[in-house]
Amino acid sequence: MAEVLSGSRRRGAMWLFFGPAVIASVAYMDPGNYATNIEAGAGYGYKLLWVVLAANLIAMLFQGISARVGIVTGKNLAELSRENFSKPVTIAMWIVSEIAAMATDLAEFLGGALGLSLLFGWPLIWGMGVTAVVTYAILMLERGGFRPMEIVIGALVALIGACYLAEMFVAPVDWGSAVAGLTTPAMPDARALTIAVGIIGATVMPHAIFLHSGLTQNRALTSDAAQKARLVSFSNREVIIALAVAGMVNMAMVIMAASAFHQGHAEVAEIETAYHTLTPLLGGFAAAAFLTSLIASGISSSVVGTMAGQMIMQGFIRRRIPVWLRRVITMAPAFAVVWLGVNTTEALVMSQVVLSIALPVPMVALLIFARRPDIMGQFAVRGPILWLAVLGATVVLGLNFVLLWQSAGLPVPGLTE
Repeated sequence: MAEVLSGSRRRGAMWLFFGPAVIASVAYMDPGNYATNIEAGAGYGYKLLWVVLAANLIAMLFQGISARVGIVTGKNLAELSRENFSKPVTIAMWIVSEIAAMATDLAEFLGGALGLSLLFGWPLIWGMGVTAVVTYAILMLERGGFRPMEIVIGALVALIGACYLAEMFVAPVDWGSAVAGLTTPAMPDARALTIAVGIIGATVMPHAIFLHSGLTQNRALTSDAAQKARLVSFSNREVIIALAVAGMVNMAMVIMAASAFHQGHAEVAEIETAYHTLTPLLGGFAAAAFLTSLIASGISSSVVGTMAGQMIMQGFIRRRIPVWLRRVITMAPAFAVVWLGVNTTEALVMSQVVLSIALPVPMVALLIFARRPDIMGQFAVRGPILWLAVLGATVVLGLNFVLLWQSAGLPVPGLTE
């Protein structure tokens, strides 16, 4: 790595630093995305594809800034928040972030368990047990350094992508309508707006913004500004590649649901129903590929969610608890959902809405620190990048306000119910 940072080695240089964005990208392909994307595609065809694209572009921007902050400062976002904000603000941020982390793990853990349950015909509780064991085993790989974990997570990401690539060959896609949905913004009604906010909540993830700064903060030691600049450049390219893949997977989810369900099965809004409906429509292979990708998504994203939860706690309050205890705490809401008989897909969708409401906390904090020369020096974010980030945060905040307006039972002007 030292040779690459000094500029004496160029061949294959970027791949030595490839990994943090791959891990963060898992958050953009978690089971919450499956729930919101299936509902979007089945209910509205290809019309909400532009929302997925917009959310992914916002995600690229903020993940790139988060990685930049970690590289330049050697600190993660939670640590910077603790050092620069008042104690009451820090505690409030920590509480909101922990709630977001638990909502994240609810979606991830339930998704993996649901996939195992459907694929093997197990009771859901058995799937939850297997998911818990497998995720804990993967977390133990971190003891061997960052590379083994990155390889496993990267393999699971590749599996998810391969499954959806296969789906695209099986599903009867109307590519003309897909391109139109991708390039023509439209919001058919108030329910579509709720789904759109859910898509953003499932795509731009609070814990991923926290996590990325931590994954890059000590990955490579830099001795001067030139080495930091080289590392930031590598990071930006990795973010574009990793999140472009995540974005294409999300688009493929909506396209699959639109092509398979929208005509004749528009009522499909649950993962279980989608699986059972896929078999007679597209065959057993398509249904099995769907569940395989869901399991890989649930397991990988649950691992990443636990890593983020540890980082958030350690950064905000300087406390670290054993990994097994963190897993128990974050699994508790999922077991409560199953115990109470709550519909799992509804729980997944609502968890994404919670995440969307929590998202402004890391987004605003990140922008505050990234633009400050006293923290970032010559790497402070300014100009068009800063204004685009502010615009992205404003869009998210605006959608959150509209969601709260809807939740209060008030009509949104210009939208039918």
